[in-house]
Amino acid sequence: MARAKLQWQSKTILLLVFPFVGADVVLEAHWWATQMPLVAVWTLGLSALLGLVAFLVRSATAGAALAGAAITASLMFATVSFPYVPWKTGLVPVLVLLVITSLATRLGRKRKEKLGTAESKRGREPSQVAANLGVAALVSNGLALSWMVKQSWLPVAKVFPAAAFCVGLAALAEAAADTVSSELGQVLSGNPRMITTFRRAEPGVDGAISAGGTVAGIVAGGLVAASGAWVLDLGWRMFALSWIAGVFGLFFDSLLGATLEQRGWINNDAVNFLSTASAAGFALGLLALMPMRFL
Repeated sequence: MARAKLQWQSKTILLLVFPFVGADVVLEAHWWATQMPLVAVWTLGLSALLGLVAFLVRSATAGAALAGAAITASLMFATVSFPYVPWKTGLVPVLVLLVITSLATRLGRKRKEKLGTAESKRGREPSQVAANLGVAALVSNGLALSWMVKQSWLPVAKVFPAAAFCVGLAALAEAAADTVSSELGQVLSGNPRMITTFRRAEPGVDGAISAGGTVAGIVAGGLVAASGAWVLDLGWRMFALSWIAGVFGLFFDSLLGATLEQRGWINNDAVNFLSTASAAGFALGLLALMPMRFL
């Protein structure tokens, strides 16, 4: 009943993410179709294909697959570079995230079903996709836009559009780290401990962490950060920055789970959205502190 009362939070996240993402995809697709049609064709085609695959393998419901395709297209448009190569965009880290989180969700499913923590066989819902991937799309497009129009209120975004994307990449790394740590922690470790008190807790309890799950999550976040840094030629500093920020978000997620979620103040979608936002914010702070010669 408490979770049902908090569904307004999931709906709010949907309203925060998808009007912007939908408008961005439509406007970007129209602009590229008139300037360089191949960008629009590849972006819309590959993002739609990724959404279809997610639906067919039951990683997402039809609505969630459509939402994921829209976010992927938005991230691809935000990371176009020249000479244009379709896979040298935000597509790759999203693809890596989808693969590793899908595998982690399926691993040890029987044990998770016994614990009552298994993901629905229908796949993730649109609100879950928005909560996990929405921040990456919002900040990547927002910072890229501020760079293009050279707004003085955010000097760090003037440096280089790809550097701005590492903020969104941090959010993607956190989403992967959180999902994998939660899913594999129930399989790789025994009783986890609460992040706030270090007391033993049952697997699946909000805010409980385990050594195995945490290590798996950190590795997953690193894979997503590395894939994004590699395809966009961000360099090892931007890779490290997005990975560190993603790990920060992973622990922030557990802290929110052990406090606000445990008390019934926020639901899991809100936790995930705020955690990816914390990773993006942490990355932006690190970017602002880095000497210009390192960017």
